[in-house]
Amino acid sequence: MVGLAALFTVTAFLYASVGFGGGSTYTALLVLADTSYHILPVLSLSCNIIVVSGGVVHFTRTRHIQLQRCWPWIISSLPMAALGGYIRLTETTFIGLLGVVLFISGLILLLQPNRNFSVLRYYPRWVAPVVGGILGLIAGLTGIGGGIFLAPVLHLLRWGQPREIAGMCSIFILLNSIAGLAGQLGKHDVAILVPEIASYWMLPPAVLIGGQIGSWLGATRLSQRTLARLTSVLILYVAGRLLWQWLGMVG
Repeated sequence: MVGLAALFTVTAFLYASVGFGGGSTYTALLVLADTSYHILPVLSLSCNIIVVSGGVVHFTRTRHIQLQRCWPWIISSLPMAALGGYIRLTETTFIGLLGVVLFISGLILLLQPNRNFSVLRYYPRWVAPVVGGILGLIAGLTGIGGGIFLAPVLHLLRWGQPREIAGMCSIFILLNSIAGLAGQLGKHDVAILVPEIASYWMLPPAVLIGGQIGSWLGATRLSQRTLARLTSVLILYVAGRLLWQWLGMVG
């Protein structure tokens, strides 16, 4: 458990520094640690909420979050995240879907252009609710916040400066994680889950420490490009492990 907590701390630090929560990698690490399938999304989303809560605070203090520009992306994502969380998936489907999501996420982070775009802020009005809803559904199904997919979309649209996009992703992930967690808890008997979840008590303080440090440095100090590259390598490694495990399950 100590080793797993250490990995969660490092993951929280890396993800929080670029405005993400780390839910996809938390889930993957728990899968590789043979954690009970039924509590995976609950643990991951709970850790997500802890990490991005700190990010929202830090990016708000540095004035990188503008709520009036965030809500069009969030308003459709919340019900879809709750719906995704409520949908039941088999363990094989869940691991396969998570592996694919992680692999795509890692490639997106790795291949993002190493340059800053000027801010345009103009795009068709339908883009925000449609894309937000799709990402919310993916978030609920896989137990992640969806921000790792939102960030490259916002960069392509030249929605804002890098730290504004990181702040937007933080609040997007926070609200979608809460909605996804509600959906996950709605399909389980919470009283049965509590004893299993309690045995992982070291994980919340681990991500709290890593997330607070990462979000503070990401909002004020560190190069987000370098940390995004490091995070992408971690994601691709874990994705490879999960897809290999999935191939063994279907084969």
